[in-house]
Amino acid sequence: MLRAAGVGVGDEVIVPAFGNVEVAEAVTLAGALPVFADIDPLTYCLDVTAVEAAVTARSAAVVVVHRFGRWADVRHLRELGNRHGLLVLEQGESEAPYDEIAQRRERASYLDTKLRGVRTPDGGDGHTYQQYVVRVPGNGRPDRDAFARALRGKGVDCRVPVKTPVHRLPEFRRCVSLPQTEAAADETLALPVDAALTKREMQRIVSACNALGGLLQPAF
Repeated sequence: MLRAAGVGVGDEVIVPAFGNVEVAEAVTLAGALPVFADIDPLTYCLDVTAVEAAVTARSAAVVVVHRFGRWADVRHLRELGNRHGLLVLEQGESEAPYDEIAQRRERASYLDTKLRGVRTPDGGDGHTYQQYVVRVPGNGRPDRDAFARALRGKGVDCRVPVKTPVHRLPEFRRCVSLPQTEAAADETLALPVDAALTKREMQRIVSACNALGGLLQPAF
């Protein structure tokens, strides 16, 4: 899509660092330079203000990635693109049947009301809960990682959604300030919310999280 739009050598493309490396790789394959902008801490998608701050005379496009079942602020990003003459491309997530989404939302609602000691996701309009991502607050990565290990030890299949932001990877390392991206990478944890989960399994998730929440200290 970038090549078809004429994006190439000498151009910059604004992308998120919180997510898969494939977006930055696609920009590089087109001959352009990926420029990383920070995310909104509620949606985990590109922040409009951060994108505008990243615009330069060489900016040619913005790649908007929707995350975890939440939509980015596409309307305002397109308005920004129109102001600066930027192509705005979207990378979506795989669609799920309506019944499956409804069941995910039901399970997410249960977790929202029962979980303690972790910060539950902001639901927002149209959230499909591709992933149910909580924040383990407090002291950064040692807390989140220890929390995840303890949950797995209790039989809860949790995972870290973004282990390393793209701007930390050797091939894309940049000296750039992305505080929301850094915090999200250190604190986020995806809990099971699949439509197949039984009530007993949901109760086990809640019990395990609530027994651990707020009790873990960083490992030095």
